[in-house]
Amino acid sequence: MAHHLNTNKQFMIGNGILAFAVIFIVVIFIYMSLRLQKQKDEDRNFIETYTITLTKGFTGDSLSLLINDSVLVNKKIAEEPFSIDVKRFAEQSALFIVDNETEQLSLFELNEKGGNYRFEKENGEVKQLSQK
Repeated sequence: MAHHLNTNKQFMIGNGILAFAVIFIVVIFIYMSLRLQKQKDEDRNFIETYTITLTKGFTGDSLSLLINDSVLVNKKIAEEPFSIDVKRFAEQSALFIVDNETEQLSLFELNEKGGNYRFEKENGEVKQLSQK
């Protein structure tokens, strides 16, 4: 009696193995690209700096200055003008000026090119002055 080959079954098994191999290769490439992107983000350094100056109305206030979620200053302002230089450390940055006594929050978006930012406080409201 002759051996009868089941070619349909062999064809389906071959296609199944090939499909699993393709899925496995795609998963490996996605994993490698995500890992490489994460390493690029960690190694990124910025050369821009922000100069933040509190010019008028802040003397005697207890303030916290934050960029994104990083606290820069948390103290009572003794004299004006108060100035601080900060190196840019994120793609997008926002400056938070928090009055620690009243917990009033003032939010300002910072330019990705760096720059000089001057602020004054008038009638309890923090205002950004024009850049020079």
